[in-house]
Amino acid sequence: MDGDREAIEALVYGYAAAIDAGDLETFGSLFADATMAIAGSPVEVRGAEAVRALVTRGLHWYDGTPRTRHITTNLVVALGPDGDRAMATSSVVVHQALADFPLQVILVAHYDDEFERVGGAWRFARRVLTYDLLGDLSRHFTKPVPDSVGSAGR
Repeated sequence: MDGDREAIEALVYGYAAAIDAGDLETFGSLFADATMAIAGSPVEVRGAEAVRALVTRGLHWYDGTPRTRHITTNLVVALGPDGDRAMATSSVVVHQALADFPLQVILVAHYDDEFERVGGAWRFARRVLTYDLLGDLSRHFTKPVPDSVGSAGR
């Protein structure tokens, strides 16, 4: 069981590390057989290419990275009774800094994740991102966040 939790934690933390590093190949591969959705919006994509495209088009890129640091915390993993499915929740605080944009928190959100074990390895099955608090996203997203998304923090 501890190995299962560690493998799931590695997926959750690997997501943050890959996006912050601009490693879109690894980032997309995490969702090769999974769906990513944004709560309160029509956004829902499936598979590595679609997830990579969403992030490539949706974020501003500087020096090959979005110049962010995702701090993922409050991770709670619940293994399913069959041992091959799991769920997790976690919180994320995203910081951003640029030469002309001082270091600041730009958003707080939470993830609701589903995982499945296939061939002995854990993988994402579904991730739903819910925006809780929004800061200055003008240097992060290429389009404004719809009013229906993240309204709790406005």
